[in-house]
Amino acid sequence: MPSSTATAAPVLSTEVRGGVAHLVLNRPEKRNALSRELLEALEAAQARIAADQSARVVVVAAQGPVFCSGHDLTEMVGCPAEEYQRLFALCSRVMLGFRRLPQPVIARVQGTATAAGCQLVAACDLAVAAESATFATPGVKIGLFCTTPMVPLVRAVPPKAALEMLLTGKPIAARRALELGLVNRVVAANELDGAVQELVDAILISSPMTIRLGKAAFYDQLALDEPAAYERATCVMTDNAGRADAQEGMTAFLQKRPPVWKGR
Repeated sequence: MPSSTATAAPVLSTEVRGGVAHLVLNRPEKRNALSRELLEALEAAQARIAADQSARVVVVAAQGPVFCSGHDLTEMVGCPAEEYQRLFALCSRVMLGFRRLPQPVIARVQGTATAAGCQLVAACDLAVAAESATFATPGVKIGLFCTTPMVPLVRAVPPKAALEMLLTGKPIAARRALELGLVNRVVAANELDGAVQELVDAILISSPMTIRLGKAAFYDQLALDEPAAYERATCVMTDNAGRADAQEGMTAFLQKRPPVWKGR
């Protein structure tokens, strides 16, 4: 009989259904560590989703009890500087890629998120966590400061709280993450999918064009001082107001009827 070879499961599961692109980290046996293969799969998926008009929202989830344990350390010992540079540059592109996607990105955090896994949560636009989830940037404990995870973390939580996480490496509970603004909601584990769906549904009722413009403008203005932020926001809002969906939305409101979006 001919021999058969089992096909390994993909490290990233991707599916678009009902307007939602689901990205599921699928290395539960490795605590969903971000191997080069997984990072490359995420980057490729981002490119596909950005061009997919049917994808209105992105949900990042994970198989198993751990959301993501960060970089795969088995791939990081004894590497030349050039290899580290390529790895961290790839990871940074992936994290920025979630910010640059036209669709809102929601992290569904069912378990522990550490180091670059915590970075992934912070890089998503929104996050919903189970009560049992924990968050940490523990690189300092192994002699490798979580410097790149620090970038989105300090943009999500106050500086002193971020520094405490970075300098001590101690994990914080989901409720503390909620207080700090790292996550938007904390719910019981059996309510996690429902809480994510509430956010998805709230986004899906709005014009995809408006969501796209608004998300890009939000991150653009964050890097600017207040006068420049107003200048940027004024340009975007002027463009937005003249678009078909804005005209439809304002007219529908005045006529007390549901809007019919055209996507323009």
